[in-house]
Amino acid sequence: MTGRQRAIAFFVVLCVVLVAAAVTLNIGWIIVNARRVLPLVLGIITFALIIAGIVVYTVFLVLEIRRNELQDSFINAVTHELKTPIASIRLYLETLQSREVSEAQRREFYDIMLADAERLNHTVEQVLSAGLAAQQTKRRSRVRVNMGPLVTECVDLARVRHHLPPDALTLPAPPKDLWVRGDPADFRTIIGNLLDNAVKYSGQTPRIAVEVASPAPDLVWVRVRDQGVGIPRSQLKRIFRRFYRVQTRGLRHIKGTGLGLYIVRTLARQHGGSVFAESEGEGRGATFTLQLPRLQST
Repeated sequence: MTGRQRAIAFFVVLCVVLVAAAVTLNIGWIIVNARRVLPLVLGIITFALIIAGIVVYTVFLVLEIRRNELQDSFINAVTHELKTPIASIRLYLETLQSREVSEAQRREFYDIMLADAERLNHTVEQVLSAGLAAQQTKRRSRVRVNMGPLVTECVDLARVRHHLPPDALTLPAPPKDLWVRGDPADFRTIIGNLLDNAVKYSGQTPRIAVEVASPAPDLVWVRVRDQGVGIPRSQLKRIFRRFYRVQTRGLRHIKGTGLGLYIVRTLARQHGGSVFAESEGEGRGATFTLQLPRLQST
C-alpha cells in the first residue's frame, strides 16, 4: 500500500468515526429533547449539516489526493517520454563526434535520431493538444469534411510512422459522401490518437482494422479495432479521464502520458459527437468507436 493509499484509508476511517459520533450525539439529543419541539428540530438540522459537511469534505479530500496522484504519474510519464529520446540523441551525437563511423552506421544513427526526434515531437504535441482541448471556449474554423478521405489519409500516415505492412493496418474502401462539420485538424488528431493507441497496445504483431460507416442516416462512425492486450471492463469508462492509464500488470512496461484518449473524448464532444470503447477483457483486444453527427451531402 502506497503512502497516498494509506492517507485515503485514514481519512475514510476518520470520516466513518466522525459520522458515527455525530449520529450518536444526534440520537442522544433527540432522547433528551423529545418533548421540546424547537430544540429538537434545530438539533436534528444542525447534526445533519455537520454530518453532510464531514462527508463532503472527506470526499473532496480523497478526490484531491487521487488527482494529485494522477498528476504525479503524468509528470513521471512525461519526464520519461522526454528524457529517454534526448539521452538517445545525445549518445549518438557524441558517438559521431568522438570517432569515425562507416557511412552505413552514420545513416543508421541518423534514422534513430530522427525517430527519437519524432517521439519528442509527439509527446510535446500531446501535451499542447490536451491544453487546447481543455479550452471549451476555443473557436476554430468549422467546415464540411468528408470523413472517408480524411481517415484514409490518417491510416496511410500511421503505416509510415509506425513502419507497418499493409496487412497490419487495414481500411476497406469507405462509403462516399460521409460529411461532417468540424475542424479537419481536430479530426486528424482524434483519428491519429486512436491509431497510435491501437499500435502501442497491439504488441509486436499489430492487427488493426479501421472502418468508416454510417449506421444511421444522421450518424458517421469511425471504428478502430485491434487484437491487442485488451481493457478490463471495469476500466472502460475511466480510460477517457485525463492522466488515467489502464491498470493491469501486462501494461506496466508500456509508456505514455495518459492524455491521448482524454484529447479524443474532449475534441469529439466539442464537435457534437462522442467516443466509446468496447473490450471483452484482458488479452482480447479493444474497439474504439468515434461517433459524429452526419451532414447531408450536397
